[in-house]
Amino acid sequence: MNEGNPGPLAWITGGGSGIGLAAARALGSAGFTLALSGRRAATLEAAVAGLQAEGIAAEAHVLDVSDADAVQRCANALTEAHGTIATLVCSAGTNVPNRFWNRLAPADFARVNAINLNGVAFCVSAVLPGMRSAGQGTIVVVSSWAGWRFVPFTGAAYGATKTGLAPLVESINDQEGRHGIRATLVCPGEVATEILRTRPSPPPDADIARMLQPEDLGAAVAYVVNAPPHVCVNELVISPTWNRIYIGADDLTRR
Repeated sequence: MNEGNPGPLAWITGGGSGIGLAAARALGSAGFTLALSGRRAATLEAAVAGLQAEGIAAEAHVLDVSDADAVQRCANALTEAHGTIATLVCSAGTNVPNRFWNRLAPADFARVNAINLNGVAFCVSAVLPGMRSAGQGTIVVVSSWAGWRFVPFTGAAYGATKTGLAPLVESINDQEGRHGIRATLVCPGEVATEILRTRPSPPPDADIARMLQPEDLGAAVAYVVNAPPHVCVNELVISPTWNRIYIGADDLTRR
């Protein structure tokens, strides 16, 4: 809790729901001041109100991470109000229902790329100068099991963009680790979040109950961020024990 005692600033994109909100809650409980960004104002405001009711300092910033200029303006505003952004958690992501090549529209591919890959690059570019000046900083990028190993059911756009995050994160550690900046790629298996509803065949509720929960990922992000400054968790792969990617499921079969 940090009510009345502002802690270091953590900026969480896609922070209004799912993994982003769970990461925000875990970091806020550990003493961070939170800036949540996302495209849906009402969702963000509800998330912030819930966190504040728990005694966590949080604020909302409506933002489309695919807009580089808007990302920079948001980062500038946060820095002006709070000082250096100590932690960036990139959790904004999307997919489309028509994700296989026989129905995948070029515009849909471009939109997934704009959020999942460009959006991360824009946010990283915006925070690195301040972290460099401070001599420290932590960046956590939420990828996917589909960014660690090929899985067919996520589709071409999602798989390609999430896979592209691996060298992006490694390049941060290669170039910026010497400046005290560390980055972690988090690759979760199936997580019970609303993005599951965008699948051509959403999983049944009984299966969702056995998946990773957002809180599991929130705890993982908090572990990475709260590790001693000399420790860098380069990549974290986490899955449910009852892993449908191994076991198989009817809704994962292409039709």
